[in-house]
Amino acid sequence: MQWTDRIRQVKIVLVLAAIMIAVTSLLVSHYLVKDLSNEERKKMEVWAQALHALNHADENTDLTLVLDVIQGNTTIPVIVMDTSGHVSDYRNIAIDAKSFADSDKYVAHYGQRLYESGKFIRIHLGDSTKTSDYQLVCYDESTLLKRLSQYPYWQLGIVMIFVVIAIFALLSSKKAEQNKVWVGLSKETAHQLGTPISSLMAWVEILKENHPDDDMIPEMDKDVKRLEHIAERFSKIGSLPEPKDSSMNEVLEHVVEYMRKRTSNKVDIICNVPNHDVIVKMNASLFEWVVENLCKNAVDAMEGSGQITITLTEENKYIAIELSDTGKGIRRKDIKNVFTPGFTTKQRGWGLGLSLAKRIVEEYHKGHIYVKSSELGKGTTFRIEL
Repeated sequence: MQWTDRIRQVKIVLVLAAIMIAVTSLLVSHYLVKDLSNEERKKMEVWAQALHALNHADENTDLTLVLDVIQGNTTIPVIVMDTSGHVSDYRNIAIDAKSFADSDKYVAHYGQRLYESGKFIRIHLGDSTKTSDYQLVCYDESTLLKRLSQYPYWQLGIVMIFVVIAIFALLSSKKAEQNKVWVGLSKETAHQLGTPISSLMAWVEILKENHPDDDMIPEMDKDVKRLEHIAERFSKIGSLPEPKDSSMNEVLEHVVEYMRKRTSNKVDIICNVPNHDVIVKMNASLFEWVVENLCKNAVDAMEGSGQITITLTEENKYIAIELSDTGKGIRRKDIKNVFTPGFTTKQRGWGLGLSLAKRIVEEYHKGHIYVKSSELGKGTTFRIEL
């Protein structure tokens, strides 16, 4: 549990660091664009002064520098018009008259938008202060400035895509590595159990011959066969077992019978199943393991005293199994971690039982298992859908 909390803390730190980097990048880009925008404003003021000088020039005025300034603007879109909206000149504007009858209307509309957004400079034409004696130099941001203002967002978007892909790849790699560990552990366990189980089976046969009337030997035989069954289950982890049509009623009743003999008399196990057989395509041996695991966890949660209720129902296109207990419940923050390999609230245990149960239900049987409800001090309900 501490390891899981530590991982959660690392994730929070990484997210906060990513947010800080993103905000810093946006702020730097914002101030850079603002500075460049001010520079373009100053250039347009010089351009407007040059236009004013051109309008007031006479035959003795040297227009070389003025024309150089006016013609030197090759990037900033500019529209010269009077206060009534009549356009007299424009530069660096790509005409797009799809929504207008002609290009003049398009430019006039464009200039009006720039004027309303405050991107204009007034030029005084004469000595009068009348409004009609002014020209408006309306200007827009250059293509370079527009691209630069959009660049941080594109950059952050691409970085985020790569980050998501990297995280997904790491999680997939981690999950694949964990799966290899669990599969290897399961197969090695089955291999190690094989020899002593074979030896026990031989000893049981000898005891049967020498003590045919002993009532304890059949029970020993059952336990040995149970060990053989468990070893078979471990050996199937990692392979794709072939599902067969089986009765879910029999699977659940078999688990209940087994658990009743091996739990305290203070634990009451109730099994509610339909009167008719519910046939499901599954691997009965592995699915029994799932239900057994849930029952054992329930017994541990109830600390040897309480009630377990198993209910089988048919719902539309799938069947549902709900297993409820009257145990201590699961904390809300731990519910999402109960199927995580290594997570356990017990003082002893590896935290693999529910992880393997989830693998059996979802990967082998294409079903779904989850915590339907849990309340501290009242109990937990697990639900399986197939």
